[in-house]
Amino acid sequence: MVDYVVGDLQGCYDQLQQLLAKVDFNPDQDRLLAVGDLVNRGPQSLQTLRFCRELGESFATVLGNHDLHLIAIARGHRRPSQKDSLAELLAAPDCQQLVDWLRQQPLARREGDYLLVHAGVPPFWGRKKTLRLAAEVSQVLAGDGCDEFLAAMYGNRPALWSDKLRGPVRWRVITNYLTRMRFIGKDGRLDLTAKGTPDKPPRGTLPWYLAPRRKMANKAIVFGHWAALEGRDCGDHLFALDTGCAWGQSLTLLNLETLERISVPAR
Repeated sequence: MVDYVVGDLQGCYDQLQQLLAKVDFNPDQDRLLAVGDLVNRGPQSLQTLRFCRELGESFATVLGNHDLHLIAIARGHRRPSQKDSLAELLAAPDCQQLVDWLRQQPLARREGDYLLVHAGVPPFWGRKKTLRLAAEVSQVLAGDGCDEFLAAMYGNRPALWSDKLRGPVRWRVITNYLTRMRFIGKDGRLDLTAKGTPDKPPRGTLPWYLAPRRKMANKAIVFGHWAALEGRDCGDHLFALDTGCAWGQSLTLLNLETLERISVPAR
């Protein structure tokens, strides 16, 4: 059995099929893992989500910010924007079942020595704490508190984690770190307004993975979210997999056994 991790799909169903054919993926023997953002921006979100769900136990994912955005729209907490490409999915007869399935997916998951998250892990969280805080939000999202969470999910404040935070504000900060983070201050404060390249960080910030004294510096993290990284080497134990398929670049798989990367072009 081989575990493959795929970068941000974002509705790029055709490229996913090309990639799986390239590695002779067999769902009876192999597993496909994903670092979130299964939907949006690309043209085939509905087909992508249906395929992933139908793989059953041969598929596992964490949630990305676009997945959470879909859930919020489907449950009436947000309107689609002009940039969204979710109309076909939202109109599908099985939309509610697909959204309910997404709600059951975690914000972080451990696969052997690897921690899978969408955006990254702030410097002051270790692996156990990351999984515990992610599970806290996942329990709310999958349960009766889902709508309370979604109603308060959007926003950039507070920008800094505190163990004293409670309720929807606490869940928002956890979610922002795990699904939206790129640049942070030296104290771990989030800057969620900048989306540029890691080589030109906003003044007083740095890419999250370059933060000093990261508690997970010696633990493996597989992540997506930041297409501008283009899958570059971010340092030891770090595996960036968003190679911008929805933006005309490529889709990438990581073989967790050999650490080989396999890619197909977007076009």
